[in-house]
Amino acid sequence: MRLILKSLVALSLLTAEAQAEPVDLELVFAADGSGSIDNDELRLQRQGWADALTSPDVLTGIKDGPVGAIAVAFMEWGGPGSQVVIVDWHVIRDEASARVFAEKLLSAPRGATGYNSISNAIDFSMRLVEGNAHEGTRRVIDVSGDGPNMNGRSLEQVRAEALAKDFTINALAIRRPGSGRPGGPGGVTLEDYYAQNVIGGPGSFVEIADETQPFALAARRKLLTEIAGTGGATRHASR
Repeated sequence: MRLILKSLVALSLLTAEAQAEPVDLELVFAADGSGSIDNDELRLQRQGWADALTSPDVLTGIKDGPVGAIAVAFMEWGGPGSQVVIVDWHVIRDEASARVFAEKLLSAPRGATGYNSISNAIDFSMRLVEGNAHEGTRRVIDVSGDGPNMNGRSLEQVRAEALAKDFTINALAIRRPGSGRPGGPGGVTLEDYYAQNVIGGPGSFVEIADETQPFALAARRKLLTEIAGTGGATRHASR
């Protein structure tokens, strides 16, 4: 009986692997939904990603991939115990599928609470990818936020775990207009903090959204780079 059970388990695992849908990229949007983000800023982020995913140049980039499809999920994070899936895994291969995702994203209620656990957001995003039904050639966690990590697991440890599993972590630093804050601890800029402590993996980079580059433009530039997989060496994205 035990041998039969083991055989059934092995068969189910092989079947699950065989049924995994191939895509060019598995991408988690890990967006800041913490207490520092008001409802207007939350809407701005969601609208920016929705517009980016449905833009003609991004859709062309997706179609130009070997498979011609990417799998995306959108989660928002707050404190250590608050990671909320806003839109679960969805395959985008054309304008129609992109608009379905965008509509779900824009209509979903707010869920995350608390303050700035980027580390737990990355940990949650890894598990979200590992539990999906897709098989991509690249796996990317896309962190966007307006402040540093404050709580939760060790960011250094979680980042190391992600890199050991061949994830790439990219970041979008949201520099709030008129805030006058450096963003990171010790007076460093937020993009420098993200570059030093958050991003990692092949082609990882930091994009910036501020007064000179609106969030929607930064999101589209970032997404185009991630879809193309042409980030090169770890870097800051130029404005």
